[in-house]
Amino acid sequence: MSETKILLEESEIPSQWYNVVADMPNPPVPPLGPDGKPIGPEALTAIFPDALIEQEVSTERWIDIPEAVREIYTLWRPSPLYRAHRLEKALGTPARIYYKYEGVSPAGSHKPNTAVAQAYYNQQAGIRRLTTETGAGQWGSSLALAGQMFGIEVRVYMVRVSYEQKPFRRSMMHSWGAEVLASPTEQTESGRKILAQHPDSPGSLGIAISEAVEEAASRDDTNYALGSVLNHVLIHQSVIGLEAKKQFEKVGDYPDMIFAPCGGGSNFGGVAFPFFADKAAGKEIRLVAVEPSSCPTLTRGHYAYDFGDSMGLTPLLKMYTLGHDFMPPSIHAGGLRYHGDNTLVSQLYNEGLIEAQAVPQLATFEAGVQFARSEGIIPAPESNHAISACIDEALKCKQSGEARTLFFNLSGHGHFDMASYDKFFSKELEDYEYPAEAIEEALKHLPKVAQG
Repeated sequence: MSETKILLEESEIPSQWYNVVADMPNPPVPPLGPDGKPIGPEALTAIFPDALIEQEVSTERWIDIPEAVREIYTLWRPSPLYRAHRLEKALGTPARIYYKYEGVSPAGSHKPNTAVAQAYYNQQAGIRRLTTETGAGQWGSSLALAGQMFGIEVRVYMVRVSYEQKPFRRSMMHSWGAEVLASPTEQTESGRKILAQHPDSPGSLGIAISEAVEEAASRDDTNYALGSVLNHVLIHQSVIGLEAKKQFEKVGDYPDMIFAPCGGGSNFGGVAFPFFADKAAGKEIRLVAVEPSSCPTLTRGHYAYDFGDSMGLTPLLKMYTLGHDFMPPSIHAGGLRYHGDNTLVSQLYNEGLIEAQAVPQLATFEAGVQFARSEGIIPAPESNHAISACIDEALKCKQSGEARTLFFNLSGHGHFDMASYDKFFSKELEDYEYPAEAIEEALKHLPKVAQG
């Protein structure tokens, strides 16, 4: 039997991040200001340090990883690449299945890859406080950890439904010194507006972003940090795919298809974009973003300019969107309940260079349980989306007899999501297809700019 764990040495942690913009066939679509005209980097200086703004608009293929960041990465990087021998056997498939396991980080997910980088650049800029939002709590706990490492205070606006569903994520954030508030709150104008209209609002990532951005913009000592969606976040996450390429080289294999969960895009971009460089150079590879059918941004959204938050405080971004005031159902993959997607992911999907699938909630938990019973790791509900799509493809290989190489990103463990698994086992979870009329209604409220 071939190797189960494919490992790298600490010296093999990438020394540079990869920027997919350098290999895109068309330049990125620019963000717009409230007047509908393209904005420059200076529009972001109220909430981001200059170094991150430079990365946000960079066209360079490679960006050096600061030594202080690389040193912290050694706490959990390089992460292992696994060959899923037991899952292959359970499925009876000729496919070779691999997964990159990002749950080995202290926070239990891929999110510290960018949290540490963002905290570092903010500290270098003299920032003492950071605000952010979090859905399932993976990002909030990662930024709390990073803030602790660089002596930065962190305030987290946590989507209310996840705040109630995932109390131990809150405990993690408190353990690392962060303050956690259930969003929407009475502390910001954005939160008060929402509560006035919807006193029982379950919250959303869009609302929590509004609250965090509003606070950061109003204080000189405070910046905002985002766990997904923006280009610099996907750049930092590229360490996942860059390591995976080295690991595949070690075993003389290469993926035919890559699957990753997709909410805002950091997970998908982090693992798939370094392989897109090969695709751009002519190599055959399929890159598949997997989202919930209850929040089907890429598969049923509209490619248009929209706000990144619910209250319209951010610049206008060209992305697949369900509408900035879209209120997603309270599914258990809290990290995927976002109305839009990263602009680069959206542009590549619009140009037919990557693919997207939407998976119902029950199928994702069925896949997660099957994976756990084969491989031992209990995955996060977000990761289950990629597992479900990968298993479906492996079963197609079983029918066709093709021995294809399938690879997915296991972006985090599910140890803090067991209440969701309990609901699955007791048959309290249900599938939810977001109604077409609700999507159409939300899209009517898109900003009035030339949508081109």
